[in-house]
Amino acid sequence: MDKSTKKSWDFQMNGPDQQRSADSKKAQSEGGSDGGAQWRALLDDDLIDLNEEREKTQIDAILARLDDELVGLGPVKTKLAEISSLLLVDRMRNRFGLTSSRPNLHMSFTGSPGTGKTTVAMRMAELLHSLGYLKKGHLVAVTRDDLVGQYIGHTAPKTKEVLKRAMGGVLFIDEAYYLYRPENERDYGQETIEILLQVMENQRDDLVVIVAGYKDRMDSFFASNPGLNSRIAHHIDFPDYSIEELDQIARLILKEQAYYFSFDAEVAFREYLSKRMSQPYFANARSVRNAIERARLRQANRIVKSKMETISKDDLMKISADDIRMSRVFLDS
Repeated sequence: MDKSTKKSWDFQMNGPDQQRSADSKKAQSEGGSDGGAQWRALLDDDLIDLNEEREKTQIDAILARLDDELVGLGPVKTKLAEISSLLLVDRMRNRFGLTSSRPNLHMSFTGSPGTGKTTVAMRMAELLHSLGYLKKGHLVAVTRDDLVGQYIGHTAPKTKEVLKRAMGGVLFIDEAYYLYRPENERDYGQETIEILLQVMENQRDDLVVIVAGYKDRMDSFFASNPGLNSRIAHHIDFPDYSIEELDQIARLILKEQAYYFSFDAEVAFREYLSKRMSQPYFANARSVRNAIERARLRQANRIVKSKMETISKDDLMKISADDIRMSRVFLDS
C-alpha cells in the first residue's frame, strides 16, 4: 500500500464526526436520500403525504417480498418493520429540519443455520438503500477466512479489502465468534475486531455491519468483546422453524420448481421431518431444500430405470412416497 493510499484510508478510518455530519446535511440539501430527487426545505405548516413517502421508498414492497420469501419469523419481520418505520420518520423529520443523531443500524442476528438470516440481511440492505441510509445497498457476506490472515501483516490488508468492497452497503459476518480465539495467543482475529470497531464507529454513515451466529456463542463473543457489543443497536433472534412451517417451506420449494408430493409422499415427508429434526446438523430450511434435492434425484433415477414406455407430464412432476422413504433418515432408524 503506497503512502497516498494509506493516508486516504487513515482519513476514512479516523475522519471526524463533524465532517461526516456536515457532508450528510449537504447531501440532504442537494439531493435528499432517494437518489438525487431535489428536496425542498419544508415550512412549519407544510404537510407530508405519508402514502407518497412509503411509495417513494418502496418499503411496503420490500417487506412484502420478504414475507413471500420466508415462512414464519413473525418477530423478525416485526422488528424489520419497526426499523423501517423509524427510518421513514427520521427521513420526514429531516425534511422539516428537525435534527437528531443518525440511528445506529449495526445489528446482531442469532439463530440456527437455515433460519433466513442471510435473506433478511439482503432485504435489510435493500431497505436501507431505499430509505437513503446506504449509497449502494449491496450485501457482502463473509466468514473468518475472508478477514483474518495466517501470518503477521496479512490480516489488516485482508480486512480492509473486505471493508472497501462493503462500503455503501451491508457487511454480513457469519459465525462472527470465530474471529475471537483466546486460546490461541498467536491468532490474528483480534486485529480484525479492532479494525471493525473503528469502522463501525467512524464510518457508520457508510457501512452497516451485521454479525451472525448461534445465540449462545454470540453471547459469549459479546461478553469477551464489550466494545463490539456496545456498537450493536439491534439484536434480532431467529427462532427455529416448527414442523408445520418446514412443511410449508417444502411446498413452496416444490411449487417454484414445478414438482408436487403425492398424498403418500406428503405423509412420508412429515415423518421424515419428525425424524430429521432430532438428528445432528439439522439446518431448518436448508435441510428441507437438501431433502427435496435428494428426492428429485431418486425420482429421476426411478423414472429412468422404470419399464414405462411413455412418460407423462405428471410423472415428471410427482414426488412419490418411495422417493422420500429411500432416504438414509428412514433406513438408519
